Amino acid sequence: MSDSALLIGAIADYKILEPHGFHMAGDKYLRALTQTMNALPVILPVMSAEINTHALLSRLDGLLLTGGYSNIEPHHYAETNIETDPLRDPHRDSASFALISAAIEMKLPVFGICRGFQEINVALGGSLYQQVQIESGLDDHREKDGDDLNTQYGPAHPVILNDDSWLRQCADSDNVMVNSLHAQGVKQLARGLQIEAVTEDGLIEAYRLADNSQFLLAVQWHPEWRVMENPFYQCTFKLFEQACLKYKADRKS
Repeated sequence: MSDSALLIGAIADYKILEPHGFHMAGDKYLRALTQTMNALPVILPVMSAEINTHALLSRLDGLLLTGGYSNIEPHHYAETNIETDPLRDPHRDSASFALISAAIEMKLPVFGICRGFQEINVALGGSLYQQVQIESGLDDHREKDGDDLNTQYGPAHPVILNDDSWLRQCADSDNVMVNSLHAQGVKQLARGLQIEAVTEDGLIEAYRLADNSQFLLAVQWHPEWRVMENPFYQCTFKLFEQACLKYKADRKS
């Protein structure tokens, strides 16, 4: 990897591995950055109260908001909890919202995946379904616990791409199969976001920032999984790479 490699920040999760707390990022996300973009991933600790977010992002060429097992605390979108025994990560909630706000202000390219997709929507004023599977008219988008990883991350359902979507250039048609491993989803899309793709049941699966002067793209599925074996997933990262390269060049000039 050259000294000129892109520096991409990847947000961490905060987890307790008894007896200590750790800031951790999934290997599959970091490897996807190195494989598709020849980028150097930088794990960003979720310490928004202790770290100057703008100063941190000023050294990066892009921001990746990864998936995660925890769900956003529902008070952030003015709802009370309906989940049984929910897994939460308030450190990540606070850090992600601060990073998203600063990145948009700085016009830093942002790519959100799964939890990251949900974080951007909530940070900008949108809301979530806490349990998609109980909503009338919506399908169950969760993986099956008993399946192996290859099955869980295998093609699960099609998404329908809008004709003017950024993702349409990555596909041979407007109908693409993706994986599906989520119980939550976008309920109300935040103002300033534009739909890229929906499922057959109407659930929003991808969006971008409506203001095309900045790259901000988010997807509900997991394109990082075996990314080099899936041209559509790989192209999604390539869109992010192109935006990061342009941002880096513009900053130098």
